[in-house]
Amino acid sequence: MSRAATAPDAFTGEHRTKKGKIELANGGTIFFDEIGDISREMQAKLLRFLQEREFERVGGVTPISVDVRVIAATNRDLHAAVKNGSFREDLYHRLNVVAITPPPLRERKEDIPTLAQFFLQKISIAARRSVTKISENAQARMLTYDWPGNVRELANAIEHALVLGTGSVIDACDLPSRFAGESSSPNSENVSYREGINAARKELVVKALRKTDGNRAAAARLLGLETKYFLRLIKSLQIESSD
Repeated sequence: MSRAATAPDAFTGEHRTKKGKIELANGGTIFFDEIGDISREMQAKLLRFLQEREFERVGGVTPISVDVRVIAATNRDLHAAVKNGSFREDLYHRLNVVAITPPPLRERKEDIPTLAQFFLQKISIAARRSVTKISENAQARMLTYDWPGNVRELANAIEHALVLGTGSVIDACDLPSRFAGESSSPNSENVSYREGINAARKELVVKALRKTDGNRAAAARLLGLETKYFLRLIKSLQIESSD
């Protein structure tokens, strides 16, 4: 079978087989994630597309019409972004036809076991680990946690447990340390996003070093990282270690 010719996608500039993402969505639904992060230039292009339901390929001159349902998602306050000028008001009103604000994970904890199992299956395949179960103890810890990072934090916790755990079942001890006892509900109001991410990275590195008795090369392999990058990471996180 011959390989199809490629053309850049109208919005992303990525190359797709003959038809770009927008064309492939014709007659169906297209999902724009993190819509609040796109540039003002891209906002103008998106607004035109939403109004006219047509676009031009990158480098093209012929308008292409499509009939699609548009769903957009963001974790930003777009109303505030409109006020500070970082998001176009006309695009905001064009998108905000039916607004759906899902409740935070702490208010729908009945979904946690199902979501955790979904992430476990997905991540275990990618990591080539035969881990298919989460212990009752681990599930209990997850159900009592407040999840300030919502579903993404849940995915991160499952990945953490799978990467650093050694058994065939995820147990409570495999979860990040913030799930242990009284420290299971961090005060996220006083911690910035960057501080939270760095704390999680530092925890992963320290635990890997403990598992390898301080052997940095072995710890890097355990985390699936290049040794040089791992050494830079140790330095940036100000972690003291020695081989």
